[in-house]
Amino acid sequence: MADSGTTTGRRSGKRERLVAAAARVLHEQGVEKTTIADIARTADVPVGNVYYYFKTKDQLVEAAIEEQGRTLHTLLAALDRLPEPQGRLKALVRGWVDQRDLAARYGCPTGSMASELDKRADGLDRVVADVMRRLLDWTEHQFQAMGRADARELAVALISAYQGVSLLTNTFRDPDLMAAEGERLERWIDSLVRPPS
Repeated sequence: MADSGTTTGRRSGKRERLVAAAARVLHEQGVEKTTIADIARTADVPVGNVYYYFKTKDQLVEAAIEEQGRTLHTLLAALDRLPEPQGRLKALVRGWVDQRDLAARYGCPTGSMASELDKRADGLDRVVADVMRRLLDWTEHQFQAMGRADARELAVALISAYQGVSLLTNTFRDPDLMAAEGERLERWIDSLVRPPS
């Protein structure tokens, strides 16, 4: 008789592999081009087994978005351990720059998915928007902690700059664009330490 803990471990292992594979393949190929078979192959799970965990491709897409949300939560929790909001924001920018080669190939995982899902009317656009909103709210909080009354505007400007440079980096397949913009954004964050007069 099999140990139920082992069976559960195998099941959750497959599910976790499917979710991780979905996040990766959806980023690389886009939602519309990706099939359940693509995800199953990447996860090394038989296609028939996928339906035990996810009845539809949209459920896999939603799970991939939720995985992006968990990844963001982990990242922000790590950044929150840094002592100063200015340092947290600059570390966020450096993290983006560290992913510049991936952005050059496929764009921003969340931004690309948000753009693609916006064209559908099935509610997944709101799910991915929630992930983006968490980043925007966290960024606003950092600017507030820097004493900025215009924190929301600054948060929108920072996230917009990243999304824009991600698009350009991907369009031109040029990771140096992201590196240069990252340096500019760090200088900009430094310039905001003093409240506007």
